[in-house]
Amino acid sequence: MKISPFALVISALAAPFQAEVAPAASLTVLRCGRLIDGRRAVPVENAVVVVEGERIKEVGPGLAVPDGARVIDLGRATCLPGLIDNHTHVLLQGDVTAADYDEQLLKESIAYRAIRATAAARTALLNGFTALRDLETEGAMYADVDLKTAVNRGVVPGPRLFVSTRALAPTGTYPLLGYSWELKVPEGVQIADGADGVRRAVREQVKYGADWIKYYSDRRYFMRDGALRSWVNFTGEEARALVDEAHRLGRKVAAHAIGRDGIEAALRAGADTIEHGDGLDDELIDLMVRRGVYWCPTIFVGVYVAEGRAVAGAPIWKTMVDLERQAFGKAVRKGVKISFGTDAGGYPWTENQAREFAFMVRYGMTPMQAIQSATSVAAALLGQEADLGAVEAGHFADVIAVKGDPLADITELERVSFVMKGGVVYKRE
Repeated sequence: MKISPFALVISALAAPFQAEVAPAASLTVLRCGRLIDGRRAVPVENAVVVVEGERIKEVGPGLAVPDGARVIDLGRATCLPGLIDNHTHVLLQGDVTAADYDEQLLKESIAYRAIRATAAARTALLNGFTALRDLETEGAMYADVDLKTAVNRGVVPGPRLFVSTRALAPTGTYPLLGYSWELKVPEGVQIADGADGVRRAVREQVKYGADWIKYYSDRRYFMRDGALRSWVNFTGEEARALVDEAHRLGRKVAAHAIGRDGIEAALRAGADTIEHGDGLDDELIDLMVRRGVYWCPTIFVGVYVAEGRAVAGAPIWKTMVDLERQAFGKAVRKGVKISFGTDAGGYPWTENQAREFAFMVRYGMTPMQAIQSATSVAAALLGQEADLGAVEAGHFADVIAVKGDPLADITELERVSFVMKGGVVYKRE
């Protein structure tokens, strides 16, 4: 079987990694002080989780331990489903300013970036994120597909990956920009123009392994009449063709849409998820609720990059922090399907993705709602609710634990002490 050069490079990072793997036919029992199962509104005390192979066989309080089972006693720890981050960039290592972005695309080979991506994936897994929807490679072509293959084959440790490959934008709307016309510089996305060109690009990305299609609905953010406005990238015909072709091929569409104009255009085109969405207002929120469109707010990244981008000449990013806080509170009250998504990679992978939870709670969610946004709600966005996002019989044995109570202090999720993915223990403090 032919393996791509990216997968071969990724395998070079596969240094010894200590994971506790039970024999294939054996049972593993987890004893939890309490269990937040991802669905119920209250925890289960003294829960027992019986794992057979890569899936959960049985869950309940005080279950008997089967004969011969391996027992992992987590004491008073709180167990939860493995967390899901539905907006990441494992091929990116921080993007505060244009200079940060250009440096990576101009001075780092795709092979080198793929190696760094394996480290990002490992970091995410050890922080308790057992699944990621990765929303484009930022100029690294189809390296996310190779990383997904390497994880699935056990070459490197990492979360379950749902990838979107290159993302789409029309000519002149996405970095790298500002260089001499005499130079051919890398593109951060796949450029596609016209309805036929967009359809062809969607087909190509699906051909090479895209699970999702990602596109950039807008750019150039500014305030007008009290609303966050933006320039819309694709024509209505192009955006509708993009979504139609993706849906025809069985793929859903994630739209980067920050300003009101971009969000409205994405919803009109039929996008399945809105990413960022700082400019959401009551009218657009109500439309999202009616259509069942998911929102990934990515709050922390906006806070993280705001000051640097303001200093670099774009003070609107500081305004956008407060606008998103207001939009988030409204969306929670109105019942928008809000999925956990961080835009990790937009900030360095040395920052724990779980910092997003504290902002979600501060902006209006209960701790349980925030947890469910990264478990059962996030799994539903992916169409994986039968396998992921809950600790229940039949699901993959993706289970994490924290020593304290995240319902009392949501920042406990920044200190994950136990990680199991598919019945394999990757972290146990």
